[in-house]
Amino acid sequence: MSEHTFDVVVIGSGPGGYVAAARAGALGLKTAVIEKDNVLGGTCLNRGCIPTKAILHAADILTELHEASQYGITTNSVNVDIEKLMKRKQAVVAGLNGGVKTLMKKRNVTVFEGLGAFRDANTITVSKNGQVTDVLKFKNAIVAVGTVPRELPGFEFDGQRVISSDHALNITKVPARFLVLGSGAVGAEFASAYARFGSKTTVVEIMPRLMPLADADVSAELKADFERQGIECMINTKMESVTRTANGVAAKVRMQDGGERVLEADQLLVAVGRKTLVENIGLDKAGVKVERGMIVANEFMQTSAPHIYAIGDVVGKAALAHVASAEGQVAAEHIAAGKAETVPYHAIPWNVYTEPPIGWVGLTEQQARDKGYDVVTAKFGFSHSSKATILGKRRGFIKIVSEKKHGEVLGAHIIGPAATELIGELGYAITIESSVEDIARTVHAHPTLYEGIMEAAAMAAGHPIHG
Repeated sequence: MSEHTFDVVVIGSGPGGYVAAARAGALGLKTAVIEKDNVLGGTCLNRGCIPTKAILHAADILTELHEASQYGITTNSVNVDIEKLMKRKQAVVAGLNGGVKTLMKKRNVTVFEGLGAFRDANTITVSKNGQVTDVLKFKNAIVAVGTVPRELPGFEFDGQRVISSDHALNITKVPARFLVLGSGAVGAEFASAYARFGSKTTVVEIMPRLMPLADADVSAELKADFERQGIECMINTKMESVTRTANGVAAKVRMQDGGERVLEADQLLVAVGRKTLVENIGLDKAGVKVERGMIVANEFMQTSAPHIYAIGDVVGKAALAHVASAEGQVAAEHIAAGKAETVPYHAIPWNVYTEPPIGWVGLTEQQARDKGYDVVTAKFGFSHSSKATILGKRRGFIKIVSEKKHGEVLGAHIIGPAATELIGELGYAITIESSVEDIARTVHAHPTLYEGIMEAAAMAAGHPIHG
């Protein structure tokens, strides 16, 4: 067993933890990061954002090939080789793993492999196979332990018939019938991918609409497009039980009108959120307050023990990789200088990589009205976009939510081609408190998808161009 002393010790090497460690190292602090897995990058890189998007990109290519005939391109046959797809996905992950490892070396961050836990308010132990291998004394610590898929009683994961998103990333064959419980980002993305790979897909959502966090207009558009693709969408529906059968699962669901159905499938993906990993890491010994499974932290990410910080999913602000990274920078800078710019949570972009893709930032229309704003909305359909017409992707829209008096942009919601990229301009607009007039008067190139943002802004400003 070895003892060490550091200015900063980070528990967890996900997009929050490794960014915090890298920033602390760059600021001249003697820094360590502890990772319980044998690779760096956390859930996002190894079991979340990156491998999921690698699979979805393959589904996007497949969609393009299936639709190629409309462009005068003929393909004899198109097949999915799941084994090759999984190898490529893993190669992408491995390459980025190496990048994080290189970054840690460049920033002089010491990496410890094992389970980190607080012994007291200034000591963290690192354990492997139940044995303490290292003891780290620290001036400051950052907790970035992340989450795991949430299990529901009666719907426990077996990895074969009832699966989590972790299992769904490592399929060996495409199931003929695929059932998804939950239509948030995870459920919707896997439904979109599997359906395009050939699964007969059904999504069950207990709420009145798909993608409940999104703007209502986006939810309605997603449902319509999913159904056009052959995905059955059952909203206002509760999944009451699941029975494992010889060939898969049989799930009993109850609809809003009280009617019942039994849905049979080869696999059931349970995508109903994630659970934080704050238990069994000694937070009580360090004096860190936890409420309802979340660590309590202030705007500088300080916990109830001010020299211990917490970032990412464990603080419950927004369970997004880029939010964790931003919080990690705030924590590192506050440790180094006693001050830092805080995270602009009101301007966080949310992306969902379905087909069609979705991006939003700021307030939904309903949220803006609930806050008492005199709301103006404008919606520019991609059916009016020259570039979208060229691409053959004319469904969807760009919607801007603004307030009437000054035209300040309060929120923006895009569903359609390149939505996950286009949303960036509107996130910046909210950050700098732009008005719709500012955006409308900014010259946008033609023909592009992003000129649709100008068109929507001009509509909101009262002088529409093409819409």
